Amino acid sequence: MRASIEVADIFRVAGAAYQRAHAGHLSLPQLKVMSAVENCRTAALGGHVEACEDCGQWRIAYNSCRNRHCPKCQGAAARTWLAEREADLLPVGYFHVVFTLPAEVADMAFQNKTLVYDLLFKAASETMLTIAADRKHLGARIGITAVLHTWGSAMTHHPHVYMIVPGGGITPDGSRWISSRPAFLLPVRVLGKLFRRLFLARLVALYDDGRLGFFGALAHLAERWAFLRHLSPVRKKRWVVYAKAPFAGPEAVLAYLSRYTHRVAISNRRLIAFDETGVTFRYRDYRRDGCDRQQIMTLAVDEFIRRFLLHVLPRGFHRIRHYGLLAGSARKTSLALARELLDVAAPVDNGTPGEPGDSRPPCPCCGGRMIVIEVFERWRQPRGPPDAATNRETTS
Repeated sequence: MRASIEVADIFRVAGAAYQRAHAGHLSLPQLKVMSAVENCRTAALGGHVEACEDCGQWRIAYNSCRNRHCPKCQGAAARTWLAEREADLLPVGYFHVVFTLPAEVADMAFQNKTLVYDLLFKAASETMLTIAADRKHLGARIGITAVLHTWGSAMTHHPHVYMIVPGGGITPDGSRWISSRPAFLLPVRVLGKLFRRLFLARLVALYDDGRLGFFGALAHLAERWAFLRHLSPVRKKRWVVYAKAPFAGPEAVLAYLSRYTHRVAISNRRLIAFDETGVTFRYRDYRRDGCDRQQIMTLAVDEFIRRFLLHVLPRGFHRIRHYGLLAGSARKTSLALARELLDVAAPVDNGTPGEPGDSRPPCPCCGGRMIVIEVFERWRQPRGPPDAATNRETTS
C-alpha cells in the first residue's frame, strides 16, 4: 500500500526549486538520487501491463528506480540479500557491535566521504579482528558483517558502522572452534582505544599524503597545525564502542539484518505531513527513555531535502562489507570448517539453481496468477489501457 506522503512527493513539489537555489553545490550523485526517487514507479521509467489468467483483471505496473537511496526500492533488495546470506548463519549466538565516529571527525568525513568512510570500515574491522585474535581475549579468527549508516534518527550526519559478529571463532591453526562467553564477546574499552589509535593514525597519514580536502567552515584545516590542533581533544576523548548481548537465534539475526542492511536515511512511513510549514516526521530521541523517546519534528522543506541528500554515498561505494571468516573467496571454506568444528550439518544444496520466484502480487479479485501482456517504454503509456472498471495501477 502506498504511503500517504512520500519523499518522492516532496521532491516533485520542491525539488526543482531546491536545485535552482543550490545550483553548483549539488553533486552529480545527489542530482541522480533526486531524479530517481522522483520518477520511481511512474510512467517516466516505463512498465508493463499484467492480466489475470483466470478472471481477466488488468493492472498497470510501473518500474522501480532501484536506486539504493530510494525509500521505496529497498524491500526487494533486502529480501534478495538476506536469502543469499541465510546459508552463512552458524548455530551460535550473534553479537551486535557499533563503532561511531566522534562529531569532530564526522565533519571531516562528510567532506571526504570515500576516504574517511572507507577508513571507518577498515579501522573498525581491524580492531575487531586484532582484539579477537589476542589470546588474552578470545584467541580466534572471527567473522564480521558490517553495514555503514551515516544518519541519526533526525537525518543528521552521524556516521557509524553496525556489525553482526558470531559469538566465537576458529583458532589460528584451524583445529577447534572457540566460543565466547554467553553474554560477552570482547571488552568495549579495549576496542575503543585501539579503534581510536588506528583511525587517527591513518587519518593523519591521509592528510600528509595530500588526499584530504576541506572547505567552508573546515577550510582552515588545510593548515597542518590547525588540522592537528583540531584532532588534539579527540585523541583524549573516549571513543565509545557499543556491544549488545547475543540475538535469540539465527532467525533473530536475519530479522535484525533485514532492518539494517538496506535502510535509507528516512522511510516513507515516518512522514506525517507535508505542507507550507514544512515536512513533519517521527524520529527517536535516544537521550530520552521509554515512550518519551518517540518524538515529532518539523523541518523547513529545504532543510529536509538538505538532510536527506547528506547521506548520498559516492558512486561505487560498498556500504555492506564482510571480514575475517566471511571475507571474499575464503568465506565458503571458512564456514565449512566452522560447521565441521561445531559438528553441524552444512545447508542442503541440490546443486541446481531454482527457478526465479514470481514476485508479482496475485490478482486482487480472485487471487489468480498475473501474467505480463504488454511492456511499455519510458514516458509511454500502454497502447490499450484497461477500462476504468478494471484498471489498477501497481508497481514492480
